Amino acid sequence: MLSRMEIVETNKMIQESNLDVRTITMGISLLDCADSDLKRFNQRIYDKITKKAENLVKTGDDIARQYGIPVVNKRISVTPIAIAAAGCDTDSYVSVAETLDKAAKEVGVNFIGGFSALVQKGCAHGDDILLSSLPEALSVTDRVCASVNIGSSRNGLNMNAVKRMGDIIVDIAERTKDNECVGCTKLVVFCNAVEDNPFMAGAFHGVGEKDCVINVGVSGPGVVKRALEEVRDADFETLCETIKRTAFKITRSGQLVAQEASRRLDVPFGIIDLSLAPTPAVGDSIAEIFQEMGLEAAGAPGTTAALAILNDNVKKGGVMASSYVGGLSGAFIPVSEDHGMIEAAESGALTLEKLEAMTCVCSVGLDMIAIPGNTPPSTISGIIADEAAIGMINNKTTAVRIIPAIGKDVGDKLEYGGLFGYAPIMPVNKFSCEKFIARGGRVPSPIHSFKN
Repeated sequence: MLSRMEIVETNKMIQESNLDVRTITMGISLLDCADSDLKRFNQRIYDKITKKAENLVKTGDDIARQYGIPVVNKRISVTPIAIAAAGCDTDSYVSVAETLDKAAKEVGVNFIGGFSALVQKGCAHGDDILLSSLPEALSVTDRVCASVNIGSSRNGLNMNAVKRMGDIIVDIAERTKDNECVGCTKLVVFCNAVEDNPFMAGAFHGVGEKDCVINVGVSGPGVVKRALEEVRDADFETLCETIKRTAFKITRSGQLVAQEASRRLDVPFGIIDLSLAPTPAVGDSIAEIFQEMGLEAAGAPGTTAALAILNDNVKKGGVMASSYVGGLSGAFIPVSEDHGMIEAAESGALTLEKLEAMTCVCSVGLDMIAIPGNTPPSTISGIIADEAAIGMINNKTTAVRIIPAIGKDVGDKLEYGGLFGYAPIMPVNKFSCEKFIARGGRVPSPIHSFKN
């Protein structure tokens, strides 16, 4: 139960520091919808989603009004479609994506995630169909998000899938080039994907989850920045303690929302994701936290260390404030969604290579990165392989959400508005990795994965 003092502090964080609950995400299993007939399968998943989530948006809005805590997004994640639809007699899952889109619009959620495949060791028949369906599916739907897990610390890297994803991403960009290549903003390529992530575009409902759960993602970069202003020029011990205490307070508000949503919807509470998710708004930026910590701009020497400090202490503080912590939990560094990161990229302080180094210690990886539209698919595959290798070797989740800006080059930008903001097009190393990617096959798991 929140104390009176915590309520006062929470209200202050909301009013002055952009505190919000970034998302309430309902995870729904579609395993019991399996059917060999594609039409029946689509009808079953539509009926289940619209029944389970019919009150999700209203409940989120009611909680926000009652407690004064903004609940920015209401979302749904479902069982990876490559698994749920594997028994369907079809060679395309595009109609499944359209059904998910229709259901999402019917219940009013912002996004629905789970048009996904887990191919870390290879592609089953359903995985192959899903990968082939991705370009059309993401170009004809509005709210469907997709993810593909191409590696893990226990299984190594599926380099055939890595190569294929480079081609798929370029195809999606081409199909949606008249709309700022928006299809690519709805696709994440993972290593070590987690089953309870509430954040899009990578959310899916894992097969080890309950039939239906409520997962909540908290935010609050502005709250951390404001707290650090109070200890400007203090030593690192004070800095770390301040971040931990602030993360605890942020997570408590998320725990309250999660418990209320779970009770009102009569759906089990899953996890709180502690991730600091920025927005394009001034004062709600991870990059601004770096500046408050003493860096001139994101990307300056010391940025990776600053991110490691932030990530670790957010987790240390937040884990004590919730009964179940999961998802990704840490700090997101999406370029287009953080005005400070955008400015750093435009000024040259932040490069793709520095972002890659930073992903060794952040929650995910290269996120919402726009690159020149003429970048070869093999180069995109190489970028994915680099990120996946970081995740595989370090036993952490890494991901790539990258956008080839068709017809545009460095100096141009992609304009999205809303939470996506805009993405300055960043230069990419022009030396080729085509022969490396063309090898195919599977990279074995690292030696430290053998723990049985």
